[in-house]
Amino acid sequence: MSVRQRVDQQPGFVLHTYPYRETSLIVEVFSRDHGRIGLVAKGARRPMSQLRGVLMAFQPLFIDWSGGGEMKTLVRAEWQGGQPLLGGQALLCAYYLNELLMRLLPREDAHPALYRAYGEALRALADDESREFVLRRFELAMLQELGYGLELESDCDGRPIRPDSRYAYIIERGAVPLDEYGVGDDSSVVAGQTLLDMAHGEFRNPESLAGSKALMRRLIQHYLGGQVLQSRRVFTELLAYPGESS
Repeated sequence: MSVRQRVDQQPGFVLHTYPYRETSLIVEVFSRDHGRIGLVAKGARRPMSQLRGVLMAFQPLFIDWSGGGEMKTLVRAEWQGGQPLLGGQALLCAYYLNELLMRLLPREDAHPALYRAYGEALRALADDESREFVLRRFELAMLQELGYGLELESDCDGRPIRPDSRYAYIIERGAVPLDEYGVGDDSSVVAGQTLLDMAHGEFRNPESLAGSKALMRRLIQHYLGGQVLQSRRVFTELLAYPGESS
């Protein structure tokens, strides 16, 4: 028997909504202290509902819910304010972040550090910071928090990464020096300097930016188990500008 709970004034963000029955919504929320939660917003689609216009993605909310089991009941949502609306490519990048969390974050698995990283990423996108930098930082934080953290400063045998060497990054082993691994798959090859720059969150070197993007895409695709990200497809089809897609 599931235990009923009441949670009040929990900071959170809406990740996704979809219709439920005639007048309600299912709302997927990323909360600070409870992780990803599924909520039923009863009557939220009615014209006079107090929830209309509040359940917006990328806006910080205070959320109340109650109930037990996998789906809880949304009681109230209140806008915190302070987050500018996103538009253009920044908005598409934010949808990409939401899709990653929806696909990879289990329900009711709290990750306060990842919650902070998500909020920081949204603020950086609103401030027009380099989208590539924002996405790479968030991807690294997400993998670290979900237990898939990368070892970026030592190779597979614990030796310090050499900036002037090249490595094959093998998911099960980490960074393997190319002279020990052989030629390998081109998609797995990464420069030592790129790994070190990633470890320090530094992406200003063009080679490190390109190399980190390729490595993160391969790792995320692996952990997605072959699922196709719709936000990435949109980037490819509609915003295929060099150096601007996720």
